[in-house]
Amino acid sequence: MSKKNMKENMESSLSFEQSLARLEEIVHQLEEGNVGLEESLARYEEGVKLLRQAYDLLQKAERKIEILSGVDAEGNPVTEPFDDTATYGKEKE
Repeated sequence: MSKKNMKENMESSLSFEQSLARLEEIVHQLEEGNVGLEESLARYEEGVKLLRQAYDLLQKAERKIEILSGVDAEGNPVTEPFDDTATYGKEKE
């Protein structure tokens, strides 16, 4: 397996928090300006991939959210799926 494929597999197995931490590292390295142009472009590409992965993980988590809508007669929580489409359009306005 090539280094590039190993790196991509490692990135895809990162948690949301790990992806954000790596993104922060990349941003810090790019802001310092101590890396050359080619390395900066490689880090930027890695950052874009990590950002997409983190966004996908966040969307999946949002789809799993349930809203507590009340309690039944036996005291058990009554939930309903979270409708993420209701707020999606408002963000673009």
